[in-house]
Amino acid sequence: MSKPKTSSKARTGQAKTKTSRLSPPTMGCDLFVQSLEHAGVDTIFAYPGGASMMLHQSLTRSKKIRTILPRHEQGGAFMAEGYARATGKAGVVMATSGPGATNLVTGIADAYMDSVPMIAITGQVPTTAIGRGAFQETDVFGVTLPIVKHSYLVMSPGDIPRVVAEAFHIATTGRPGPVLIDIPKDVQKATAQVTWPAAMNIPGYHIPLAPDESAIHEILGLIEKAQRPMLYVGGGIITSGAEADLLTFARTTGIPVTTTLMGIGCFPENDPQSLKWLGMHGTVYANYAVNECDLLLALGVRFDDRVTGKVSEFAKKATIVHIDIDASELNKNKIVHMPVLADVRLALRHLNQLLSRRSHTHPPKRWSKWREKIKGWRKKYPFSYTSVPNRIMPQQVIEELCHLTHGEAIVTTGVGLHQMWTGQFYNFNHPRSFLTSAGLGSMGFGYPAALGAKVACPNREVIDIDGDGSFLMNVQELATAMAENIPAKAIIINNQHLGMVVQWEDRFFSGNRGHTFLGDPKAPKKIFPDYIPICQGFGVPAERITKPEEIRPALQRLLDSKTAYVLDVIVPYTEHVLPMIPAGGTIKDIILEPMQLDNAPLQSEVPG
Repeated sequence: MSKPKTSSKARTGQAKTKTSRLSPPTMGCDLFVQSLEHAGVDTIFAYPGGASMMLHQSLTRSKKIRTILPRHEQGGAFMAEGYARATGKAGVVMATSGPGATNLVTGIADAYMDSVPMIAITGQVPTTAIGRGAFQETDVFGVTLPIVKHSYLVMSPGDIPRVVAEAFHIATTGRPGPVLIDIPKDVQKATAQVTWPAAMNIPGYHIPLAPDESAIHEILGLIEKAQRPMLYVGGGIITSGAEADLLTFARTTGIPVTTTLMGIGCFPENDPQSLKWLGMHGTVYANYAVNECDLLLALGVRFDDRVTGKVSEFAKKATIVHIDIDASELNKNKIVHMPVLADVRLALRHLNQLLSRRSHTHPPKRWSKWREKIKGWRKKYPFSYTSVPNRIMPQQVIEELCHLTHGEAIVTTGVGLHQMWTGQFYNFNHPRSFLTSAGLGSMGFGYPAALGAKVACPNREVIDIDGDGSFLMNVQELATAMAENIPAKAIIINNQHLGMVVQWEDRFFSGNRGHTFLGDPKAPKKIFPDYIPICQGFGVPAERITKPEEIRPALQRLLDSKTAYVLDVIVPYTEHVLPMIPAGGTIKDIILEPMQLDNAPLQSEVPG
């Protein structure tokens, strides 16, 4: 999927509204909070400053909205993303002007890449000071222009109800994404006689829905002729709520299913038809199957480079059907035989309706050889790792966590080796359970996202599986967890290095270390940083384990904790994530065997 082409000019796309009721003159800041309440907002992650103080004052008077104070604006943005990814509702984050606004940029870009509905609100200097280089002025409207679905600069308090209503509509419909609302300080203070919008009709914003009837019949014809079909499904299945329709379609046809990283959980990974996920670090059997298939049904995907490798060689033997709600994504990365512009949920429902009227049995017997071939690949190339005596292997920790939680937890991750291992060794059978920064690859995402997800889903176990480098980037949010009583847990897969970069150094740069050791090279026998006192300084219980026999009891203590909890797990830095298809490579370049490296020493022996 790609990004909608909605204009980002402040005054375009106005809703045609009707007056539903009149209200007395109201200050802009109060009107804004009332508008959020009308939109159904129950939580906002907001860090105050000079240009947003009025909005915070109004929030203190709200009886419907919980305001959570992050300890960094980026952390707040990732919290809003965690909330949105776990629920499908728009996450809401707010910051002041200037540095507060620019600290949101990474989170906004992350939401844009992964199609996450988000409302980012920024205070702004007064309208009379805009463009004059005033204190803490930044053109956040211009800065974020390439990474939002739409932007608003509110110049009158009377526009606030319309702007907020439009913002939530745009963020959550079609292909979801972030919307920015920039509100100058004087607009927050000014009053207006307000009319509330009663209708939504945004010129130029059109959402494709039902697929073309002939296209659906043509797809069924292609299935009838196929000898080796495959389903390649992504995040669009989850955002459209099409997981039940996908399951019905897959069961009816018998077509094997592989997902993208963003699509993990949209099809149960414990289902016999699941080949888990494909791409650079996906299953060998999924990559082989897509390479050999003669029909590829691509649903709600964007042919990301981490999936395709060398695009011209990806699914080269297949007739490719691509269904997506975003017209700009069709034939963007991969030229396909049959692009279909439609809501993937409606397309699948239409396919299922037509299939239900057919009398013959599915799946066809002619596919038996294809299924047997995939079964052979699955048996020969499972995800695996080699245990090392007296060393904790990261994969073992994730397997044990999956066992103890019965695969039912919401799991967030940072970015790196631990992210890939989590996708490999934790089996996800439900959508919105694997929350990760897939497109942008934002380190520091994991723990703030876990906080947002836990706020949204207080009755679910929420665990961040993180790397030591990634966790440190937003470690300050431990303070938020304790102050707000958010019992999100964290497991640090601690290899004392930037593990993913180290793997590439080992594979492609003869092991030369380009500043990837996270310790102090002058003190090689100590691990830096020491997360136990760091966590204790925030009031968060924490412990460290170094031996395999400690894994299960430590994980149980983490799960039993009624508060936030951090488990620091020391693992060898020499462990690589496999399989691996090098960037720009093909299935012929896949790396299956580990390198012959000495195992990493434990805590007392960490090298400089």
